[in-house]
Amino acid sequence: MEKKIIVINGSGGSGKDTFVSFCSEFKKVLNISSIDKVREAANILVDWDGDKNEKYRKLLVDLKRLSIEYDDCPTKYIMSRAEEFKNSDDELMFIHIREAEEMDKMKNLLGAKTLLITNPRVALITSNDSDGKVNEYNYDYTILNDGTLEDLKNKAERFIGELWQH
Repeated sequence: MEKKIIVINGSGGSGKDTFVSFCSEFKKVLNISSIDKVREAANILVDWDGDKNEKYRKLLVDLKRLSIEYDDCPTKYIMSRAEEFKNSDDELMFIHIREAEEMDKMKNLLGAKTLLITNPRVALITSNDSDGKVNEYNYDYTILNDGTLEDLKNKAERFIGELWQH
């Protein structure tokens, strides 16, 4: 079975999870984030309800940066999940990553392709570098989410078709 790994990025609220959900209608999908373990740590460290407001987005960015510096925890987590993916019946793995150097790492380690989801109705978050620089990377694919949910579902189906043609 042919498997694909996609690093997905886009501003908060751009439609990344909705796009992944639509892709899962056409292929068996594993969907993870490079901050899954960072989010767990944040939940232990601070009284946080999981709301992604500016203050907590910055907390997650800062914690991720520290975890990369001290033990490269996000990469270790992703690599362990990629190994599980390799041995599963999942066909497509999405990894949510914001930082360019971390996306490059996954391209090199896993042969991942990169995907940007854009939505002109959503303002770019600029309160931290990770969110503020999502458009400053040369992605392999870009999906413009500027229509209805049905339009986005059709784009997901075309994206899946294109991925499996290569």
